Amino acid sequence: VLKGYLEGDKASGEFAVLMEWDNIYYTKPEKKPKPSAVKSIVRLGLIQWQMRTYSGMEELMHQAEYFIDSVAGYRCDFAMFPEFFNAPLMAEYNHMSEPDAIRELAKYTKEITEKLSQLSISYNINIITGSMPEMVRGKLYNVGYLCRRDGSVERYEKIHVTPDEERVWGMVNGNSLKTFDTDCGKIGVLICYDSEFPELSRLLSDEGMDILFVPFLTDTQNGYSRVRLCAQARAVENECYVAIAGSVGNLPKVHNMDIQYAQSAVFTPCDFSFPNNGIKAEATPNTEMILVADVDIDLLRELHTFGAVRNLKDRRKDFYRLERVKK
Repeated sequence: VLKGYLEGDKASGEFAVLMEWDNIYYTKPEKKPKPSAVKSIVRLGLIQWQMRTYSGMEELMHQAEYFIDSVAGYRCDFAMFPEFFNAPLMAEYNHMSEPDAIRELAKYTKEITEKLSQLSISYNINIITGSMPEMVRGKLYNVGYLCRRDGSVERYEKIHVTPDEERVWGMVNGNSLKTFDTDCGKIGVLICYDSEFPELSRLLSDEGMDILFVPFLTDTQNGYSRVRLCAQARAVENECYVAIAGSVGNLPKVHNMDIQYAQSAVFTPCDFSFPNNGIKAEATPNTEMILVADVDIDLLRELHTFGAVRNLKDRRKDFYRLERVKK
């Protein structure tokens, strides 16, 4: 009974009766989960790039687009090129000293990045450009770009240049390290040698990285084994996926780029939901090809909480810590 329902109504005395009954035929609709803005199953396309001579930029980009088209045809979310994949363009400057030749190569970096960004939109795929030399205020860096399929572009740097890069080319260390938000979750990129320093990947992991991409260039099996084994360790200790992509073949007309050895691969943590050996997929060694593999981001969430061991959760932060000195 509701009092004061119709003010001034003498017949009802300002009272009203509210009656309610259940509809026995009514079924409450189930709440559908809101679609996630981030994909759970992410498809990776790694390009095992053949080093060969090209007549110029146009031919090199034609080959690059061919591979982008190939992995996009498999509906990959990411395409990754290796470190210094544009090195064949240095053949034109082989008469110069090695430091001068690579500085000429650096002049192509902006144009290549712009073209790859356009291709990322055209083929609806996120492109990791491997790495290229770049001059910044008179200093030579080893850098790469994340070209998102929405048209945005982000830059990453090689933090540790190799002794050879420093001695032969006069290359300097980078100072930028961060994760990148994508439509497939947070990713990180470490160029080759950087994968051998576990502190870097742990800093990225602390920022929520799900997939670590490692574009590399190695000339011997020794060098390749360092990158591969460290990449596998990064996957285990950071409970993330790690994808590595390298170049094969040789460039007899380019100094300091004579031979390459690679076997691109995708690595996982080692637990019951993943391959026993932590290898999701791997390419044929020293063969030009693409490697396509799916990784499940939701499995990482389960691993973080319910894994047989929990490398991230069980860290003794009361006993040791990792500190970022420079942003």
